Amino acid sequence: MESIDLLVLRTTRDWLRAGERVLLVTVARTWGSSPRPVGSMMALRNDGRVVGSVSGGCIEDDLIHRYTTAYGAAGLPQQLPELVRYGVSADEAHRFGLPCGGTLELVLEFMPAVEPIEQLLARLDEGQLVRRQVDLASGEVSLQSTTTPDQFSVDEQQMSSTLGPGYRMLLIGAGALAEYVAVMAQFNGFQVTICDPRPQYIEDWSVPGVERIRDMPDDVVRAFAPDVRSCIIALSHDPKLDDLALLEALQRPAFYIGAIGSRRNSQSRRRRLIEHFGETEQSLQRLHGPIGIYIGSKTPPEIAVSVMAEVLAAKNAVALPGEFSITQAKTRIDVQRCA
Repeated sequence: MESIDLLVLRTTRDWLRAGERVLLVTVARTWGSSPRPVGSMMALRNDGRVVGSVSGGCIEDDLIHRYTTAYGAAGLPQQLPELVRYGVSADEAHRFGLPCGGTLELVLEFMPAVEPIEQLLARLDEGQLVRRQVDLASGEVSLQSTTTPDQFSVDEQQMSSTLGPGYRMLLIGAGALAEYVAVMAQFNGFQVTICDPRPQYIEDWSVPGVERIRDMPDDVVRAFAPDVRSCIIALSHDPKLDDLALLEALQRPAFYIGAIGSRRNSQSRRRRLIEHFGETEQSLQRLHGPIGIYIGSKTPPEIAVSVMAEVLAAKNAVALPGEFSITQAKTRIDVQRCA
C-alpha cells in the first residue's frame, strides 16, 4: 500500500492520459486546527470522482459542486493556478467543518500538464527525492532532484513541495510480532521488507505484499541502502542477527532504528555494542530500545500498536513526552511498588 500522495499523482496521470479533465488540489496553508497538513493533495475529476483529501469532506463537497459536471455546472475550466481560502469567517469555518475556527488555503491546478507528472513519478519510482515547484503566474512546473526534504512553502508567486519515494520499513526477524507490525506499516503507506535467514520463520511468513529476504541481516541492511524515509526494526530476539544489522543501520540516515527487548536486554545490547564494536553512548543515541510507547501492551498486536506509534511519531518529527517512554514508565511503576 503506497502513500496517498503517490496514489493521487498516479491517479492524476492516469486520468489525464485518458483525456479526462482534472483538478489537482494542494493544502497550502492552515491556521488554527486543520484535518490535513500542508502539502496534502487530492485529485478531482470532471465527473466528480475524487482521490485523496484536503479536509474532513465538506471542502471536497464544495469543490465538487463548483468544478464538476456532477451538479450541472460547466465543469473544470482551463485556467491558471488559483489560491483559494476556506473558513475565513466563523460561519464558514462551521459550514466547512473546520474545527476551532480554522482556516485553510488551497492551491488549485486546473488541468496540470501530464508530462511533468510522468517525469516526477518516474524519479520517485527510482528512489529520488524531488522538489516540485509550480509557478502560480504561469502554471509551469519545474522538477529538481534534491537530498534535503525541504519544508513545503508557498507565496503569491510559487508553490514548492518536496516529494520522495514511499516510506520503507525493514524488519529483522519473521516472528508473530513482525507480522502485526508489517500489516500496520502497510496501512500507513510503508513498503515493507522482512529479513530472516532462519527457514523455520521466513517460510511460514503469511503477510502479503511484503518482500521476503533470507540473507544475513547486516548484508540486507547494506543492500537496502536506508535513507531518510527508511526505518529498521530488529525483532528477532537473537543478538547474532540483530546486533550486526543494527551496527550497519546506525551508519545510515534512517529516521528510526530500534530493537525489541526488555529494559535489561536493551541495556545488555548497548553494553555489547560499546565493549565489542567500539560504539559510544553518543553514537547509540539514535537506537531506540525498548521500542514502542508505554500503553501497558502485553500481546503481539498490542506491542505492534505501541511500536508503530513510536515509528510514526519519529516519522512526523514529534517529540514524545517522557511519560510515553517504556523505560521511564516501568521504572516509575517499580518505584511505586517498592514504596
